[in-house]
Amino acid sequence: MSAATVGIPRALAYYLYFPRWRAFLNELGVNVVTSGLSNRQMLDDGVKEALAEACVPIKLYYGHVLSLKDKADYIFIPRLYCLNSQTLYCPKFLGLPDMIKHSLSHLPPVIDTMFNNRSKGFLARRTELAKSFFELGSKFTNDKLKILKAFYRSLTTEHRYLELLQSGLLPNQAITVLGGAKNTDTVYAEGSLKFAVLGYPYHLYDDFINVGVLTKLRRLGVQVVTTENLSPAVLVRQKHQYPKDMFWTFSDRAFRSALHFFQEGRVDGVIYVTAFGCGPDAMVYRMIEMESKKYPHIPFMILMIDEHSGEAGISTRLEAFTDMVRRRKKGV
Repeated sequence: MSAATVGIPRALAYYLYFPRWRAFLNELGVNVVTSGLSNRQMLDDGVKEALAEACVPIKLYYGHVLSLKDKADYIFIPRLYCLNSQTLYCPKFLGLPDMIKHSLSHLPPVIDTMFNNRSKGFLARRTELAKSFFELGSKFTNDKLKILKAFYRSLTTEHRYLELLQSGLLPNQAITVLGGAKNTDTVYAEGSLKFAVLGYPYHLYDDFINVGVLTKLRRLGVQVVTTENLSPAVLVRQKHQYPKDMFWTFSDRAFRSALHFFQEGRVDGVIYVTAFGCGPDAMVYRMIEMESKKYPHIPFMILMIDEHSGEAGISTRLEAFTDMVRRRKKGV
C-alpha cells in the first residue's frame, strides 16, 4: 500500500509551523507536498472564490489550496486557536477549514485538526499540544508509540528551526536548511544599513504578495531583521504601558517586536508591512506608528499592500526611504 500524500499550502501559518508539521508527518511515513511559490494565477483563482471582503492573504490561500487539489490525498488546514495560553489567532484561522470546504468543490479530504493550548503552565500546554498531534497522527496509524516518536521529532525540529531563525536566517532560508539543502540565498546579507522589517509572517516572507520588499532592500544595501529573528523569551519580556496585552497572536508579536527594536535602538529604520483589509492589523500599525513618535531618531514607514500593489510604487517608496535614512546617518 503506497504512503498517503498530504498537501500543505505555502501560505499563512506555513512560515511559522511548516517544519514541525513536515517532521511529524514524515516520521509517520506520510509524504508531504507543498504548493508552489505564490503567483498571479493563484491570486486570481483565490479572488474568484473567496469573499470580496477577505484580506489578500486569505484570497491567496484559496489559490494555494486549489493548486494542490490534484496533487495530494489530503489537504492539511489546521484550526489554529491558541498556542501560547495568552493570545488567539485571527478568527479566519479558526474558521479557515470550513471556509475552504464550503467554498471549493472537488477537493481531497481536508484535515482540520484543532490546535488550542490555552492552559497555564508548560506541562499542561505540552500535553494539549501532544493531544492535537495524536489526533492528527491517528488519521494515518493506530501505533501510539510511532505517533509519540513523531511528536518528539516535531519538537526537536521546531527547536532547531528557532535556532536557525535566531542565528539570523529568515523562514524560507531556515526551511531550506531543515530540508537538507544548502542555503544559497544571499538576499539578507550584510548591508550598510540595518532595518527592522515587521508585519505578519505571511506578509513578509511571500515575495509575490509584498512585491519583493526584502529582495529590494537587499539590492539597496540594507540588512534585514524581523520578529522571527528574536527569541520568544525576548517578546514575552517586552514591556508596554497599555493596561492589556494585544488580543491577537500575530498582532501581539508585531507590536512587541516593534517596541523592542525602537527601545533597543540598534536599527537604522523600521518598516511595517500591512495588508489592506486586515481588521486586527488596522489597529496594530497605528499603535506602532504612535509609538514611533517617541523615537524620532529611528525613521519609520508603513507599507500597505493589496492585490493591486504595483512593483514600481513599492520600489520608489523603498528607494526614497532608504536614501533618506542613509543621508540622515551621514549627517547630510
